[in-house]
Amino acid sequence: MRIDFTKMHGLGNDFVVLDARNPALAQALPAMDAAFAAALADRHTGIGCDQLILLEPSEKGDFRMRIFNADGSEVEACGNATRAVGLLHGAPARIETLGGLLCATPTNTGISVEMGQPRFDWDAIPLAYAMDTHTMPLAWEDLTNPIAVNVGNPHAIFFVADPYAIDMARLGPLIETDPVFPERVNVNVAAITARDAITLRVWERGAGLTRACGTGACATAVGAMKRGLVDREVTVSLPGGDLAIAWREDGEIVMTGPATESFRGSFDPADYGIPAGSPD
Repeated sequence: MRIDFTKMHGLGNDFVVLDARNPALAQALPAMDAAFAAALADRHTGIGCDQLILLEPSEKGDFRMRIFNADGSEVEACGNATRAVGLLHGAPARIETLGGLLCATPTNTGISVEMGQPRFDWDAIPLAYAMDTHTMPLAWEDLTNPIAVNVGNPHAIFFVADPYAIDMARLGPLIETDPVFPERVNVNVAAITARDAITLRVWERGAGLTRACGTGACATAVGAMKRGLVDREVTVSLPGGDLAIAWREDGEIVMTGPATESFRGSFDPADYGIPAGSPD
C-alpha cells in the first residue's frame, strides 16, 4: 500500500507530513524510527525535508505531533512545523508535542502559535553542570557568552555584529555537539538592528543550517528581551523571511508567521526496504 504525504514549508524550513490520524494510513504505515525518518528526509534518495512530521491521535490535545530531524533524531518542538500542521488542520488546534502542548490558530497573516513559557534554569536547558545561563562563561572562538533558553528544545544564542560573517557551517556543529550540552543544542547567531527588529541565522540540531527556525526565533527574541536589548514585540528576520514574536506578560511566547503547502504525493515503504504495516 502506498502512503500519502504532504510536503509543506514555513519560510523555507521544509517538512514531509504524514497524517496518521487517518486510521487506514496508521494501519499501513510502518513503525517510525530514526532510520526510516532519515531515509524519507534524504534529499537525494528520499522525498527530502528538514524535518519529518508524524501526526497521531492524542488524549491531551486535538492531535499529537512527532518531529524527526533529517538525521532521524526525534526532537521536542518545531515552531515552523507547528504553523504548517496548523495550516493543514485548518482550524484552531491544541497540539501535543514532546515539548508540551502548543496552541495554533489561523489568522489573516498566517498561523499564530502559543509556544509556551521559556525556561532559563541550567538543568532545564539542559547543561552538563550548573552555570549562569544569562551570560554563559563559555566561548567558541569569536562566539562568546551566549544566553541559553529552552523553548521546548534547547537553544544557545550569541549576539554579534553581523550573523552572516560567522562561519556557521564550521562552528554550528562544533557547538551543537559540545559536551556541555548533553542533549545537543540549536545554535543561534543574531544581530539587534532596532528595538523591535532582530536578524538571525540558525544552525539547527540534527538538521544543519536552515532557512528558518521558529523555536530559534522565539528563543532569540526572548533572550534579547531578557537582556533588555529589545522590546516585548519584535520582528525576527531569517534567510527565509520574517516572524513576529511577542512575549506576553503572562510569560507565554506567541509566534506568528506564514506556512505553505508545496505539494502532495505518495511513496511505497518497500522502496526503502521497509515492509508496510498491516492493511486495514
